Amino acid sequence: MAKLAIYPGSFDPITNGHLNIIERSLKIFDSLYIAVAINAKKQALFSPEERVSMIREAIEQEIDGSERIKVEYFSGLIVDYAMKCQADALVRGLRAVSDFEYEFQMASMNRKLSPKVETMFMMTAEGQFYISSQTVKEVASLGGCVDGLVPKNVKRELRRKFGRKNP
Repeated sequence: MAKLAIYPGSFDPITNGHLNIIERSLKIFDSLYIAVAINAKKQALFSPEERVSMIREAIEQEIDGSERIKVEYFSGLIVDYAMKCQADALVRGLRAVSDFEYEFQMASMNRKLSPKVETMFMMTAEGQFYISSQTVKEVASLGGCVDGLVPKNVKRELRRKFGRKNP
């Protein structure tokens, strides 16, 4: 039986750390849905459609456009989305110990809401612990270089958003 995982997040924007989690998840699961969360409480730089488009382009560039990946956005509870998709697991990336407390609370609540959906935590690659979408946006907004932090297409879109020659 094929195993399906969902990797949810805001991905505003997708970073090389996210791509690392995606690549490694594909070694474990048969299929992976990247679920871009619409969160009205967060002020996103990119629209859900822009984020989905950037992820698809990055996957095509960086992961040879794997047919095992589906990218779409959702709103509401991730466990409801997971049940609709008949997913076996949620994949959550961790950068540091500080991420764990929040992620553990979310995983516990998700388990309470839907015991059938497991949560798998995956540490990001060693050289990418410091990368976050928020930090990337801040650096890019101030004209800093984001080479090596995001895929090339995301760098281009950050440049467009902030109207700068760099990032």
